[in-house]
Amino acid sequence: MTNCTRESLSFPALNRRKIEAEFSGGDITSDGGVLLLRQLDKQLGLLESVDRRLPDPRAQDQVTHSQISLLRQRVYGLCLGYEDLNDHKALRTDPAIQTALNRDDVLASQSTLCRLENRTDRQAMMEIHKVFFEQFVASFKKPPKELILDFDATDDPTHGRQEQVFYHGYYRHYCFLPLYVFCKDQLLVSYLRPSNIDGAKHSGAILKWLVTALREVWPNVHIIFRGDGGFCRHTTLSWCERYNVSYIVGYTRNKRLEKIIASALEATQKQFEVTKEKQRDFMRFSYGARSWNKQRQIIAKLEVTDKGPNPRFIITNLPGKAQALYDGIYCARGNMENRIKEQQLGLFADRTSAHDWWANQFRLLLSGLAYILLESLRRIALKGTELERAQATTIRLKLLKIGAVILRNTRRIRFLLSSHYPHQELFKTVTAHLQPG
Repeated sequence: MTNCTRESLSFPALNRRKIEAEFSGGDITSDGGVLLLRQLDKQLGLLESVDRRLPDPRAQDQVTHSQISLLRQRVYGLCLGYEDLNDHKALRTDPAIQTALNRDDVLASQSTLCRLENRTDRQAMMEIHKVFFEQFVASFKKPPKELILDFDATDDPTHGRQEQVFYHGYYRHYCFLPLYVFCKDQLLVSYLRPSNIDGAKHSGAILKWLVTALREVWPNVHIIFRGDGGFCRHTTLSWCERYNVSYIVGYTRNKRLEKIIASALEATQKQFEVTKEKQRDFMRFSYGARSWNKQRQIIAKLEVTDKGPNPRFIITNLPGKAQALYDGIYCARGNMENRIKEQQLGLFADRTSAHDWWANQFRLLLSGLAYILLESLRRIALKGTELERAQATTIRLKLLKIGAVILRNTRRIRFLLSSHYPHQELFKTVTAHLQPG
């Protein structure tokens, strides 16, 4: 027999009035802002493009949950802050999520979503990256004159026995070593790798693919390859020189370089001893490593602080003054590190806890798709607003996590958003920006 008795939760009284709570409000959601994700996804055609590129091996006459529905359920969930498949045990009955997926009934269970993740392979990874690239190209109204491609790797800690997990001596834990490529704030590559490899592994091939594809679309675009010292490889630099690609990359200090800058660094140190304030100077000179077949341009930053000398080096084929190149172009790569943190911390790119390798790669790409949605929301609808430079977690908190009562009948679906929601004008502005032009 069904137990219809509702459990009531008691809290300290207010002015002799009892305070009670129970989960009996009916069709109420905490994710009223999911409508913005639905509208934006429709405008971009993002997940439809992924769906068209991924084969669905299931017998279609027996399918309850279409592949596009599964993709939307998973990606929208990440945008809303639900990192685990287990979260969908409750989310599948949320009327707001159902509406966003164009459904009126119960959505897919966690086991169905798990099967989606575990049927992916190398070809699926390549196809989704093509969608990343298409979205990037479509974001430009006119051909860009210059593009800077930022390459960086990061650790993705693991805590189980997933395939291809290794201990990394630098990070001092078991992890994967994913490679990311960004152009400003836009994601181009999110590539899972084991950690028992050179940190620059496959970066040359990925750079070649991106440059070739970009020049097919924009033949005259100037492309700059940017990365830290981990991506300074002779073969990559030589390829850039042969194919007219500029580069500005970190370079590891060594005794030969220290000898070249010794007198200039000593002068900088003497200046610090006089002023007791941080001193910086820059040098540009030609240098050839023994493994190279030519000399290249090195820029040295000569810095002395109260902690002592701190020289840094970069290698580049860009023209210009040393300080302008170092401060204005190379140091700007720090923005990419913030974007990686946004992926890892805000959109759960590090939730690679599946056993199979390709399932974890797919999870990384799902996080990437969620990032593209929120970055597009920021770029298209939040420009000129208080959230123009907001992180994914802030956008989620202020625009997506909105309490709403949902009323559904045969004629309409009404979202009665909270009357006390503090960002109502911002929400209206974003909605207006996402309307078809």
